[in-house]
Amino acid sequence: MVAAGALISGTGTNLQALIDRIAAGRLDCALRLVISNRTGAPGLQRAAAAGIPTRVIEHGGFARREDFDRAVVAALEEAGVELVLLAGFDRLITPVFVAAFPLRIMNIHPGLLPSFKGLDAQRQALAYGVKVAGATVHFVDEHTDHGPIIVQGAVAIGPEDSEEEVRRRILAVEHEIYPLAVQLFSEGRLTVEGRRVIVRGPRPPLPPPLVHR
Repeated sequence: MVAAGALISGTGTNLQALIDRIAAGRLDCALRLVISNRTGAPGLQRAAAAGIPTRVIEHGGFARREDFDRAVVAALEEAGVELVLLAGFDRLITPVFVAAFPLRIMNIHPGLLPSFKGLDAQRQALAYGVKVAGATVHFVDEHTDHGPIIVQGAVAIGPEDSEEEVRRRILAVEHEIYPLAVQLFSEGRLTVEGRRVIVRGPRPPLPPPLVHR
Protein backbone atom coordinates (compact mmCIF):
# COMPACT_ATOMS: atom_id res chain seq x y z
CA MET A 1 0.00 0.00 0.00
CA VAL A 2 1.37 3.37 -0.99
CA ALA A 3 1.36 6.31 1.42
CA ALA A 4 0.12 9.35 -0.49
CA GLY A 5 -0.40 13.04 0.06
CA ALA A 6 -2.79 15.18 -1.95
CA LEU A 7 -2.50 18.85 -2.88
CA ILE A 8 -5.71 20.75 -3.56
CA SER A 9 -6.91 24.30 -4.08
CA GLY A 10 -10.66 23.96 -4.54
CA THR A 11 -13.60 21.59 -4.35
CA GLY A 12 -11.60 18.36 -4.32
CA THR A 13 -13.84 16.15 -6.44
CA ASN A 14 -10.90 14.05 -7.61
CA LEU A 15 -9.80 13.80 -3.99
CA GLN A 16 -13.28 12.52 -3.14
CA ALA A 17 -13.04 9.91 -5.90
CA LEU A 18 -9.82 8.63 -4.32
CA ILE A 19 -11.33 8.67 -0.84
CA ASP A 20 -14.36 6.71 -2.03
CA ARG A 21 -12.23 4.05 -3.74
CA ILE A 22 -10.11 3.64 -0.62
CA ALA A 23 -13.20 3.34 1.58
CA ALA A 24 -14.63 0.69 -0.76
CA GLY A 25 -11.43 -1.37 -0.55
CA ARG A 26 -10.71 -0.84 -4.25
CA LEU A 27 -7.58 1.29 -3.91
CA ASP A 28 -4.45 0.26 -2.00
CA CYS A 29 -3.55 3.74 -0.85
CA ALA A 30 -3.31 5.48 2.51
CA LEU A 31 -3.89 9.22 2.30
CA ARG A 32 -1.60 10.57 5.00
CA LEU A 33 -2.11 14.28 4.43
CA VAL A 34 -4.13 16.74 2.35
CA ILE A 35 -2.59 20.18 1.86
CA SER A 36 -4.33 23.23 0.44
CA ASN A 37 -2.77 26.53 -0.52
CA ARG A 38 -6.12 28.22 0.09
CA THR A 39 -7.90 28.60 3.39
CA GLY A 40 -11.47 27.38 3.21
CA ALA A 41 -11.01 25.13 0.18
CA PRO A 42 -14.04 22.78 0.21
CA GLY A 43 -11.76 19.81 -0.40
CA LEU A 44 -10.39 20.21 3.11
CA GLN A 45 -13.83 19.36 4.47
CA ARG A 46 -13.93 16.23 2.34
CA ALA A 47 -10.60 15.13 3.80
CA ALA A 48 -11.60 15.94 7.37
CA ALA A 49 -14.85 14.00 6.98
CA ALA A 50 -12.78 10.97 5.98
CA GLY A 51 -10.46 11.37 8.95
CA ILE A 52 -7.49 12.48 6.86
CA PRO A 53 -5.13 15.06 8.41
CA THR A 54 -5.17 18.43 6.67
CA ARG A 55 -2.95 21.49 6.51
CA VAL A 56 -3.23 24.91 4.94
CA ILE A 57 0.01 26.40 3.64
CA GLU A 58 -0.87 29.66 1.95
CA HIS A 59 1.39 30.51 -0.95
CA GLY A 60 0.94 34.23 -0.32
CA GLY A 61 3.09 33.97 2.79
CA PHE A 62 6.22 33.16 0.78
CA ALA A 63 8.34 35.53 -1.26
CA ARG A 64 9.47 32.86 -3.71
CA ARG A 65 7.77 29.83 -5.26
CA GLU A 66 10.72 27.69 -4.23
CA ASP A 67 10.27 28.64 -0.57
CA PHE A 68 6.59 27.67 -0.71
CA ASP A 69 7.49 24.36 -2.32
CA ARG A 70 10.09 23.64 0.36
CA ALA A 71 7.47 24.15 3.05
CA VAL A 72 5.03 21.81 1.30
CA VAL A 73 7.73 19.18 0.73
CA ALA A 74 8.70 19.33 4.40
CA ALA A 75 5.09 18.75 5.47
CA LEU A 76 4.71 15.83 3.08
CA GLU A 77 7.96 14.23 4.19
CA GLU A 78 7.02 14.67 7.83
CA ALA A 79 3.80 12.76 7.12
CA GLY A 80 5.74 9.90 5.50
CA VAL A 81 4.34 10.51 2.02
CA GLU A 82 5.74 8.41 -0.83
CA LEU A 83 3.49 9.56 -3.69
CA VAL A 84 2.19 13.10 -4.23
CA LEU A 85 -1.17 13.58 -5.96
CA LEU A 86 -2.06 16.94 -7.47
CA ALA A 87 -5.84 17.06 -7.37
CA GLY A 88 -7.00 20.45 -8.55
CA PHE A 89 -3.90 22.23 -7.26
CA ASP A 90 -3.64 25.64 -8.91
CA ARG A 91 0.07 26.29 -8.38
CA LEU A 92 2.90 25.45 -10.77
CA ILE A 93 5.48 23.46 -8.85
CA THR A 94 9.18 24.19 -9.15
CA PRO A 95 12.20 21.93 -9.75
CA VAL A 96 12.70 22.01 -5.97
CA PHE A 97 9.49 20.02 -5.56
CA VAL A 98 10.17 17.69 -8.49
CA ALA A 99 13.64 16.85 -7.16
CA ALA A 100 12.18 15.88 -3.78
CA PHE A 101 9.75 13.36 -5.34
CA PRO A 102 11.22 12.23 -8.69
CA LEU A 103 8.64 10.26 -10.67
CA ARG A 104 6.51 10.25 -7.54
CA ILE A 105 4.23 13.18 -8.35
CA MET A 106 1.08 12.61 -10.38
CA ASN A 107 -1.26 15.14 -11.93
CA ILE A 108 -4.69 14.82 -13.52
CA HIS A 109 -5.25 17.10 -16.53
CA PRO A 110 -8.64 17.57 -18.26
CA GLY A 111 -7.25 17.12 -21.76
CA LEU A 112 -5.66 14.46 -23.94
CA LEU A 113 -2.04 15.54 -23.65
CA PRO A 114 -0.01 16.71 -25.41
CA SER A 115 -3.00 18.61 -26.81
CA PHE A 116 -4.56 21.53 -24.93
CA LYS A 117 -2.10 22.12 -22.14
CA GLY A 118 -2.62 24.70 -19.43
CA LEU A 119 -5.84 26.28 -18.21
CA ASP A 120 -9.33 25.64 -19.57
CA ALA A 121 -8.35 22.56 -21.58
CA GLN A 122 -12.01 21.64 -22.04
CA ARG A 123 -12.80 25.05 -23.52
CA GLN A 124 -9.74 24.83 -25.76
CA ALA A 125 -10.85 21.43 -27.07
CA LEU A 126 -14.39 22.59 -27.74
CA ALA A 127 -13.22 25.76 -29.49
CA TYR A 128 -10.85 23.75 -31.68
CA GLY A 129 -13.69 21.51 -32.80
CA VAL A 130 -12.26 18.15 -31.75
CA LYS A 131 -14.51 15.09 -31.95
CA VAL A 132 -12.80 13.34 -28.99
CA ALA A 133 -11.58 14.94 -25.77
CA GLY A 134 -10.64 13.45 -22.43
CA ALA A 135 -8.31 13.42 -19.46
CA THR A 136 -4.71 12.42 -18.74
CA VAL A 137 -2.89 11.22 -15.64
CA HIS A 138 0.84 11.86 -15.93
CA PHE A 139 3.97 12.04 -13.87
CA VAL A 140 5.03 15.61 -13.18
CA ASP A 141 8.33 17.02 -14.40
CA GLU A 142 9.76 20.54 -14.55
CA HIS A 143 7.44 21.58 -17.40
CA THR A 144 3.71 22.26 -17.37
CA ASP A 145 1.52 19.29 -18.40
CA HIS A 146 4.55 17.59 -19.89
CA GLY A 147 5.64 14.53 -17.89
CA PRO A 148 5.31 10.87 -18.98
CA ILE A 149 1.70 9.79 -19.53
CA ILE A 150 0.37 7.00 -17.30
CA VAL A 151 -3.23 6.60 -18.43
CA GLN A 152 -5.78 8.48 -20.53
CA GLY A 153 -9.54 8.31 -20.93
CA ALA A 154 -11.65 9.68 -23.77
CA VAL A 155 -15.08 11.17 -24.32
CA ALA A 156 -16.90 11.85 -27.57
CA ILE A 157 -17.85 15.44 -28.42
CA GLY A 158 -20.92 16.40 -30.42
CA PRO A 159 -21.50 19.68 -32.28
CA GLU A 160 -24.26 20.78 -29.90
CA ASP A 161 -22.36 20.01 -26.69
CA SER A 162 -21.91 22.91 -24.28
CA GLU A 163 -18.70 23.61 -22.40
CA GLU A 164 -20.48 22.62 -19.18
CA GLU A 165 -21.45 19.25 -20.64
CA VAL A 166 -17.91 18.61 -21.89
CA ARG A 167 -16.51 19.47 -18.46
CA ARG A 168 -18.98 17.11 -16.78
CA ARG A 169 -18.10 14.20 -19.04
CA ILE A 170 -14.37 14.71 -18.71
CA LEU A 171 -14.65 14.99 -14.93
CA ALA A 172 -16.42 11.63 -14.83
CA VAL A 173 -13.47 10.11 -16.69
CA GLU A 174 -11.00 11.79 -14.33
CA HIS A 175 -12.70 10.10 -11.39
CA GLU A 176 -12.07 6.72 -13.03
CA ILE A 177 -8.53 7.02 -14.32
CA TYR A 178 -6.87 8.78 -11.38
CA PRO A 179 -7.56 5.95 -8.91
CA LEU A 180 -6.47 3.49 -11.60
CA ALA A 181 -3.10 5.22 -12.01
CA VAL A 182 -2.56 5.31 -8.25
CA GLN A 183 -3.41 1.61 -7.96
CA LEU A 184 -0.89 0.71 -10.67
CA PHE A 185 1.77 2.70 -8.82
CA SER A 186 0.85 1.03 -5.53
CA GLU A 187 1.23 -2.39 -7.13
CA GLY A 188 4.69 -1.46 -8.40
CA ARG A 189 3.65 -2.03 -11.99
CA LEU A 190 4.84 1.25 -13.55
CA THR A 191 8.22 1.61 -15.23
CA VAL A 192 9.30 4.79 -16.99
CA GLU A 193 11.50 4.50 -20.09
CA GLY A 194 12.15 7.95 -21.49
CA ARG A 195 8.70 9.38 -22.19
CA ARG A 196 6.96 6.00 -22.10
CA VAL A 197 5.29 4.59 -19.01
CA ILE A 198 5.27 0.80 -19.23
CA VAL A 199 2.59 -1.09 -17.29
CA ARG A 200 3.89 -4.52 -16.28
CA GLY A 201 1.50 -7.45 -16.05
CA PRO A 202 -2.06 -7.61 -17.36
CA ARG A 203 -3.31 -4.47 -19.02
CA PRO A 204 -5.75 -2.73 -16.69
CA PRO A 205 -9.33 -2.22 -17.83
CA LEU A 206 -9.99 1.35 -18.97
CA PRO A 207 -13.33 3.10 -18.70
CA PRO A 208 -15.18 2.96 -22.03
CA PRO A 209 -15.51 6.20 -23.96
CA LEU A 210 -18.58 8.14 -22.95
CA VAL A 211 -20.45 8.15 -26.22
CA HIS A 212 -22.16 11.35 -27.28
CA ARG A 213 -25.94 11.15 -27.32
